[in-house]
Amino acid sequence: MARTGRPREFDRDRAIEAATALFWAQGYEPTSLTQLKASMGNISPASFYAAFGSKEALFREVVQHYLGTYGQVMAPLWDESLSPREAIERTLRGSARMQSARAHPAGCLVVSGASNCSPENEPVQALLAAERQRTRAGIRACVERAIAIGELKASAATDILPDILTTFFHGMTCEARDGMTSKKLDAAVTSLLTLWDVNAVKPGAGKRSQKH
Repeated sequence: MARTGRPREFDRDRAIEAATALFWAQGYEPTSLTQLKASMGNISPASFYAAFGSKEALFREVVQHYLGTYGQVMAPLWDESLSPREAIERTLRGSARMQSARAHPAGCLVVSGASNCSPENEPVQALLAAERQRTRAGIRACVERAIAIGELKASAATDILPDILTTFFHGMTCEARDGMTSKKLDAAVTSLLTLWDVNAVKPGAGKRSQKH
């Protein structure tokens, strides 16, 4: 009698890693159940559904896995032990290195994993949109904290700065997937941060000179 259910060699963590690589490389809709099952050791449909419930449920688990591993490059945004500028710089440079690394698919799964879904998969698209919004909020919070503690001037330029930083961050995915190297992305980050520095409050600014 043939055995049913998951085979003894089934490794759930390894299966999540394999699914992450597929969704990251191809996106949610183009990745088929056949490909997913094959990447997990050619498990049966019954084994797949017993382990994950559905393709969407698997993708949601993959996103959480991605955020807890590769996505940790975003962690500095919420680390208030860092200066706001350092938090932004660490996030951008770390993400540039991660997105352009050759050990895994290029770019950011949260940006490209479900960017153009059909209506029935809108919940998947909404899931990633919410994560991107969290990134926007984290970047804006850093800029606002810098203004509040007197590191950045409050001006029209710094009001739009979070949008510029976020647009650059999300745009790195396209550049990384098109082959831009880590070195070039890092150089672009250096240039981008001049927008921060030119709006920084200079030491002693606002204090009346003691010379007469």
